[in-house]
Amino acid sequence: MYRFAAAFLLAAFAVAATAQGYPMPPPPPPGAVANAHYAWAEVLRVDPVYGVAAQPPQQQCYPQAVTRRDNNHAGGTVLGAIVGGVLGSTVGKGDGRRAATVAGAVAGGVVGNRVSAAHDRDYTTQETVCQPVAYAPQQQIVGYDVEYRYRGDVYMSRLPYDPGERMRVRVTVAPAD
Repeated sequence: MYRFAAAFLLAAFAVAATAQGYPMPPPPPPGAVANAHYAWAEVLRVDPVYGVAAQPPQQQCYPQAVTRRDNNHAGGTVLGAIVGGVLGSTVGKGDGRRAATVAGAVAGGVVGNRVSAAHDRDYTTQETVCQPVAYAPQQQIVGYDVEYRYRGDVYMSRLPYDPGERMRVRVTVAPAD
């Protein structure tokens, strides 16, 4: 009968503690220190710790219309030089013919280049243009300095989260040398 009443009271206390927002501590993990237990500590102060977030370099890319001129005159120059050379070779005899051939080739090349330049065309194409984007460094919360009280003593720890008004602590007891 006493065992039943003790078990009932223990279960009632566990339900009451859970109803007040204090969850039951989990059992110790395998291999945990035998002289350790979990308790609750009152949080006195929480201060956020800021750090600068490193941003990777970024680019902003967008399409842009680019107008270009097709100014390849090599074909017209060569064709004009050939035609001028052939026409020059029909004039004169001996060394005069050679000089007329050279002069005809040069004049034909100049004329061919000008005719080709008169037929230059502009064309528009799309190109992707990228520019680096600089962002101002931003501060970010990297942790929290937490001051808490356990059994009248005040402690301080840095945590990766804000624990709220109460936090669970692990209490370890070991003999002092």
